[in-house]
Amino acid sequence: MKQPQKAVDLQNVPRPVAAMARIYEKSVDFGWHSHRRGQLLQIVDGFMTARTPDTSFIIPSGYGLLITPDIPHAVRSHGRVSMQSLYIEPEPGLALRWEPTRVISTSVLLSAAVGSFLEQPTLYDENGRGGHLAALILEEIANAQEGPFALPMPSDKRLQRLCRDLSETPAIDLDIDHWADNLGMSRRTMTRKFRTQTGMSFAEWRRRLRMAHVMRRQAEGARLEEAAADVGYRSLSSLRKAMREVAV
Repeated sequence: MKQPQKAVDLQNVPRPVAAMARIYEKSVDFGWHSHRRGQLLQIVDGFMTARTPDTSFIIPSGYGLLITPDIPHAVRSHGRVSMQSLYIEPEPGLALRWEPTRVISTSVLLSAAVGSFLEQPTLYDENGRGGHLAALILEEIANAQEGPFALPMPSDKRLQRLCRDLSETPAIDLDIDHWADNLGMSRRTMTRKFRTQTGMSFAEWRRRLRMAHVMRRQAEGARLEEAAADVGYRSLSSLRKAMREVAV
């Protein structure tokens, strides 16, 4: 059976896993949508970003976004992107944690298994090669490590305004005391609320945001020096240090 060409065609096939591959030659905004099945959006080459109602995500090559079933999400490719999507039936007995939506590292084994799985028919033999590959894929996803590429949005309205301002102009270089004053908070209140509501410090959040912008600008064709300057890094050494810190 020929592989369906649209995600909607893969939501109700009588198999626990369905897959498709795509190459986009230029940036595409897919808008808000949702799927009945859970999804692994895996980036083979290139860079994508995604949003759920309360979190933004960076998805570089070598990683994938594991998307909770039925959750609204918006995805955008930046420049040329080669990607693969797996749509997984959210069966009760499946040893796979769906929540929260998160970026995971895609192992060499997982990538190879997905590549082989894409060569199988949509209605693969569940007791043959296709079924074995599907089982291996699910096990690899269940054991994948989470990547440091999520940007949770705080629930406090003032902190949300801060995050939006930084997202629009990541090069703004005020210190925490200045931000706290602008929001009408004490430094202690701001830092405590930010960590409680996002699970990370303000400095770490801003660093991840800047890395997202650097990756996006590079995917769109900017030189690394240009991307670094756009987000407020005065030298490539400062940028590389921040990149190492994000990867920790």
